[in-house]
Amino acid sequence: MKPHLVGPNPGSRKPRRRVGRGTSAGQGTTAGKGTKGQLARSGPGLPGWFEGGQMPIHMRLPKLRGFKNRARVPYVAFNVSQLEAYAQDGKVTPATLEAKGLVNPGARLKVLGDGEPTGPFEVHAHAASATARAKIEAAGGSVVLLERAAKPGEAANRRAGAK
Repeated sequence: MKPHLVGPNPGSRKPRRRVGRGTSAGQGTTAGKGTKGQLARSGPGLPGWFEGGQMPIHMRLPKLRGFKNRARVPYVAFNVSQLEAYAQDGKVTPATLEAKGLVNPGARLKVLGDGEPTGPFEVHAHAASATARAKIEAAGGSVVLLERAAKPGEAANRRAGAK
């Protein structure tokens, strides 16, 4: 056996049917394209999104309304009434909430003023409402506002936007 004699088994390969090449090509007068109509003609034919006169999918779907604010800063909110459940040694910090599995690492926290604090708490959060701050300080606690660590290039973008 020589390499130039190797080939497919007889009958395993069949040439593709060349449709629309006349009556002598072996497919009869219509060449397997049916009778008349747009699909029997040569040329591009119908676009892929054509649905035969049915209302097209892009017209059936509801359109998006409004917009998404790309500059929005997401916060995880918790209320003053929940401080006792979240506190560890009188402190509520992002690390204590992460340890309890209540927030994802790196989440920004905001304290809201619903309810009453049950004691003096030291709360470390990225933001606090005015009522929450007033209630915590009235109970003898304190609110420490944290600054989130910026992602690489984020500080430069913020400075560029401030110009």
